[in-house]
Amino acid sequence: MTAHAPILPVTVADIEAAAHVLAPVAVRTPLLPAPVLSERLNANVFVKPEVLQRTGSFKFRGAYNKLASIPPNDRGKGVVAFSSGNHAQGVAHAATLLGMDATIVMPSDAPAAKRERTKAFGADVVLYDRDREDREAIARDIAGKRGSTVVPPYDDPYVIAGQGTVGREIAEDLSGLGLSPDVVIVPASGGGLLAGVSTAVKARFPETQMVVAEPKGFDDHARSLRAGHREAHDAKGRTICDALMAAIPGEITFAINSRLLSAAVEASDEEVGRAVGFAFRELKLVVEPGGSVGLAALLAGRLDVTGKTVVIVLSGGNVDAELFARLIA
Repeated sequence: MTAHAPILPVTVADIEAAAHVLAPVAVRTPLLPAPVLSERLNANVFVKPEVLQRTGSFKFRGAYNKLASIPPNDRGKGVVAFSSGNHAQGVAHAATLLGMDATIVMPSDAPAAKRERTKAFGADVVLYDRDREDREAIARDIAGKRGSTVVPPYDDPYVIAGQGTVGREIAEDLSGLGLSPDVVIVPASGGGLLAGVSTAVKARFPETQMVVAEPKGFDDHARSLRAGHREAHDAKGRTICDALMAAIPGEITFAINSRLLSAAVEASDEEVGRAVGFAFRELKLVVEPGGSVGLAALLAGRLDVTGKTVVIVLSGGNVDAELFARLIA
């Protein structure tokens, strides 16, 4: 008998359904050739700038797809989410578009720009201490009292499928150019974007190497891949990649990524800072540190891509002006 590939928690059909839901509202971000990177790396490099997405990051895709799946009779009870900023804004904006109330649990040390923009999108913000309090417990307590729907930042099939539309667009655009990607590099925190993009890309291009990029020390995906099971990182303190500080991959996301990922790379805060500056000067894009970690690892030589077709996902552009000014100086 021939062994069958395992059925993963999110399928290409789920991503196709999400693309249909998102078509009227989400930006179909372009796949941009990056000649300056291609020349520097002796490769054929493209960037996928999710900085141009609504709310400034890919998170809007998964948030809207999840909220749109909530039955109309339950929408009046609102939604609750927990996030350091990008998911917060995505949920807040999606809720506004769908006429729903949103409450977001955010760390008190989240960048001010992300907190203020979340409020500007119409959400109520509840702050918590990242070191001493459990954001999920706070969110579930609020949701329990109100009957609201909790919208996880990554470990949810509808969220993952929404993020997977990033990979669907990459695959479609490269196919239109008559190209197939050798390497696709995706930053990860809990792994929702990574899982969605990997599912979509590998369905069309099975030989593609999917590479996860993480901040130095915050290497839970790399550790988990080596161990064969979910394993937390042991980083102490902070990273300027505030969007990529989840302690451990999600259960659903790792079930996907453990089967589809090829490699893991990391970049230090210093390298990420240089990549933010490079993106600004050379690509003319404002990319936040967490969104730049794949570019940083590539520029630092963590991956040999000579002669290959490479796609780097620049996942978000929500960065405080003060920090951005320091990084590009």
